[in-house]
Amino acid sequence: MSRPQRGPDRKLLLATLRDYVEQLREEGLEGIPCAAGGRVARPPAAHAHTPAGTGAASAPPAPVPVAPAPDGSDGAARRAAVPAELLSRYPGLEQCGTLETLREFIGDCQRCKLAPGRTNLVFGVGNPKAELMFVGEGPGAEEDARGEPFVGRAGQLLTDIIERGMGMARSDVYICNVVKCRPPGNRNPEPDEVGACEPFLMRQIELVAPRVIVGLGTFAVQALLKVKTPISKLRGSWHEIRGIKLMPTFHPAYLLRNPGDKRLVWADIQEVLKVLGRPIPRRGGASS
Repeated sequence: MSRPQRGPDRKLLLATLRDYVEQLREEGLEGIPCAAGGRVARPPAAHAHTPAGTGAASAPPAPVPVAPAPDGSDGAARRAAVPAELLSRYPGLEQCGTLETLREFIGDCQRCKLAPGRTNLVFGVGNPKAELMFVGEGPGAEEDARGEPFVGRAGQLLTDIIERGMGMARSDVYICNVVKCRPPGNRNPEPDEVGACEPFLMRQIELVAPRVIVGLGTFAVQALLKVKTPISKLRGSWHEIRGIKLMPTFHPAYLLRNPGDKRLVWADIQEVLKVLGRPIPRRGGASS
């Protein structure tokens, strides 16, 4: 009897490990962190919410009904509606009708173990009705100090991509992260931390109701799509989250270490521009 072929599984494992190591480098870390006892820690993954006492993830809950907009249109808001299961984690969240009231609702958040180590909660910035939204992974040191996402070197590159590459002002888009507080040592957010912030992120997406979301980096995309697939396998193809088109691409911090892959990000950005119906500049910031 011949042995089963395991080549594809090994290739996927190697790709996942490679992307995890790159993710560590993106966050300014070297090597793979070890858990207690000297064992290599497994790469973090975004898990679907699992009800207590069960071994399987629950089926996606039905979306919460959203009232039509004043002009009678309800497509974008209805597509982005937050599931009742997420809203129910924080009673009153469903009453937040603007980004300002959502930020007030979050307050001096102490809902997960990241709170004691932060300097500032990093909520999000940009046009509250942007047609384009960028979602990163988590604040870094400079973001934590200033309370604003993407203001360090990676943020400068993201601004270059938006302004030079896309011909848009940074203020025309909306930018936020999966988690709102900086993980210690810039480590990846853990599943419980992602779970604590998920209702807020989904409400942000619902309130902005963008036409397109660009997911920046392995962890952000995996958290949004609830998958474990490495970013190298996801980027360049359209996905969907609550009816909104999602384009995964590499994190700007990754590009600082791997400038040769700017051409891949520029290819992804061109696809975004096509969907938005915007002209493609001859020379994009991500390709230079």
